[in-house]
Amino acid sequence: MDWKSWHDKYDDPGSAYARRLQTVRERIRVALDQAPAGPLRAISLCAGQGRDLIPVLAEHPRGADVHARLVELDADNTEHARLAVADAGLERVEIVTGDASLTDHYLDLTPADLVLVCGVYGNLRLPDIENTVAACTSLCATGGTVIWTRGRKPEPSVAPQISAWYEQHGFEQLWLADPGEEQMCVGVHRYTGTPTPLAPGVSLFEFVGYDVLYPRPA
Repeated sequence: MDWKSWHDKYDDPGSAYARRLQTVRERIRVALDQAPAGPLRAISLCAGQGRDLIPVLAEHPRGADVHARLVELDADNTEHARLAVADAGLERVEIVTGDASLTDHYLDLTPADLVLVCGVYGNLRLPDIENTVAACTSLCATGGTVIWTRGRKPEPSVAPQISAWYEQHGFEQLWLADPGEEQMCVGVHRYTGTPTPLAPGVSLFEFVGYDVLYPRPA
């Protein structure tokens, strides 16, 4: 999979990917609007080119309060993200080229006020999705927000199960995209529990890729 060219889907305003991106940005704005005063922390797993978080931080009144770290394995995508950060003048946004499943990337910035797991769950096997949801109890601060996405296909949709897993781990559902309106689900949950320490040297998931998990018929 060429993950750099994959991002071209966002450039088509009529695509489901562009609509999902717009929804995620809206939910990031809401999370920042509702965040407590003072410094904030944000992390993004498998951040791609940072098209969701970077533009919002660039224009939001709370953008300068946020120390963010975006972790992405594809070097072409992280280069794109670094240029976007530089153009926006976001001095407190870090772009890391590395395996986003590794907890070591987040040890010094967790628990975070905002955790983005967008474009991730559709590329994982179900046990790894559940494991990552559970790990959000270490990644996310009390009162912090997790924003996640998952396509609704193949059916039956996994999105309701993901939401249920978050609730089982002490998260309150704040918002879930209407299944009748969008084929790609965006979920927003607030952590109501007490974060557990994030263990170093742990891999949270194996990024398999949706093209491998759900191959198209020949």
